[in-house]
Amino acid sequence: MSSQRFHAPFVLRLSLAQLISWGSVFYLFSLLIDPLERDLGLSRAQVSLAFSLALLAEGLMAYPVGRWIDQGHERRVMTAGSVLAAICLALHTLVSNLAGLYAVWLGLGTAMAAVLYSPAFALLTRRFAHDFRRAIITLTFLGGLASTVFIPLTAWLMAELGWRSALLCLASLHLLVCAPLHWLTLRGAPRRVPAVGLGATPHSGSVRPFLRSAPFLLIGVFTVSMMSVTVAIPTHLVSLLRENSLPQAWVIALPAAVGVAQVVGRLLLYFFEHHADLHLVNRLVPLLIPVGVLALMLAPHLADWQVALTILFVLIYGLGNGMLTIVKGTAVAQYVSRDHVATLNGALGVPLALARAAAPLLLGLLWSPQVGYRHGLWLLLVLSVLGVGALMLAQRLSLPIKAPD
Repeated sequence: MSSQRFHAPFVLRLSLAQLISWGSVFYLFSLLIDPLERDLGLSRAQVSLAFSLALLAEGLMAYPVGRWIDQGHERRVMTAGSVLAAICLALHTLVSNLAGLYAVWLGLGTAMAAVLYSPAFALLTRRFAHDFRRAIITLTFLGGLASTVFIPLTAWLMAELGWRSALLCLASLHLLVCAPLHWLTLRGAPRRVPAVGLGATPHSGSVRPFLRSAPFLLIGVFTVSMMSVTVAIPTHLVSLLRENSLPQAWVIALPAAVGVAQVVGRLLLYFFEHHADLHLVNRLVPLLIPVGVLALMLAPHLADWQVALTILFVLIYGLGNGMLTIVKGTAVAQYVSRDHVATLNGALGVPLALARAAAPLLLGLLWSPQVGYRHGLWLLLVLSVLGVGALMLAQRLSLPIKAPD
């Protein structure tokens, strides 16, 4: 791949589109659960399935999107994704039944495959091959504030205009801001040429040897497990906090605070990663996720410490998830192959699709008025521990044959 010098304005423009895309689609759903249940007469499981279908569509589209990115079509892919998101959000305002709800979220899932972190990380790895990790961290600064900006903004729009009109406002952001940003920013995609350096091997011309390698399979277990947890929690976070009898102001403020904690975590990586062992950081960061889930599980059982434990969850989970995004986004390039990063990440699309689609749905199915989310949180704790172990084993197998960073 040809490589350009790191260009901060380019990354920041792409970051603004990430902020809007994450905030107005991914984080939107947690605020829609209650009005969809109320206005359409649906159950929690029926509503949760809509987001699961979106994640399924996103995962199934990951491989073709990855191939298109590797072939240099990033500009068309991300611009089309923004237009599709605008169309689907506009159509969402007309939804009156379950079939319509599922159809628009399948469309939004397809749009997410084209505009969220996976394609953006891939194109940054191609454009800035010698400084891709720093480019990815920079990209996620604004993206990490998506919940902070859009959860209160969308809640306010829904309170003032109703949820259907609020969705029209969000659709306009994709059409008038994100689509032009992608079209104008992503000009001049680099041509693909044989890679050199880290990640280039005698098999660089073929992706098949990497697909069968133990490090890739373990990175797949790590990514699937951790992504399941970090998708399920935001989807149900508002309902989780309401279940803990927190005031409504806290229910909105705490999910928004997760975004601030994510950005703080990424700032820590940005300024201090050169002073710490990269691979040690990659091992320690995922451990924050099970610790955060454990704090959330304990909160309902310790009434005197409930608020403190919930705030602790927000801090630990937010810091961990903010840095985990970088670890997940760079793991394939660091421990498997940099040359085929988009295609290899895309190859994880089907298992990711199934796991990510199942996680919010399972959390909804495991919920009951008697025990709330207790059983679902136990599942998330087990998955997060499994993911930590898989990454550690992948590092152990990969690092002896890798050149140092």
